[in-house]
Amino acid sequence: MGKFLIDATGLCWIDGSADNVDDLCLHGHTIVYIGNERLEFDATVSATALYLLKTLTEDHIINTDIQMLSCCGHFYIPDKNLENVIISGCGSGIDWTVKHSGEDVVLILESGVEVTVPLKEYRREVYKFADKIENYYKLCSPKNVPDNEFRRNGYIAFWNEWHRRRSI
Repeated sequence: MGKFLIDATGLCWIDGSADNVDDLCLHGHTIVYIGNERLEFDATVSATALYLLKTLTEDHIINTDIQMLSCCGHFYIPDKNLENVIISGCGSGIDWTVKHSGEDVVLILESGVEVTVPLKEYRREVYKFADKIENYYKLCSPKNVPDNEFRRNGYIAFWNEWHRRRSI
């Protein structure tokens, strides 16, 4: 079996500050180990965490949605019930496929390298990463939730989906 490890350092908001009440997306220098491969990218770690949480129950196919390590998350697109969100970003980032195979996940890099990780271990690492990101939000001042209905609903849907998926 292979390994999957992920961590982020230098957590900050887009302006580089430790606290910003108007910025909804957290950033950081992200390092991922998939098997023997090391991936590094300055990513929107809040988007990374949510998309990793999605992969606990859903496959993620490379380059069909926002990248797992995305440069940015321009805005959240909520569903009508505010239960799920799609994050729109730019084309910059690092991506990989996550496929479920029984009690395992298969991670497939752009290079074609495939690594199989027990779902239980993968889930533990995803939870550890997501909890680190959420705890940073909790240490900061409460966010100014946008007045714009679309942006407000996107942010609400983001956290609704996050908390639902984190409780799986």
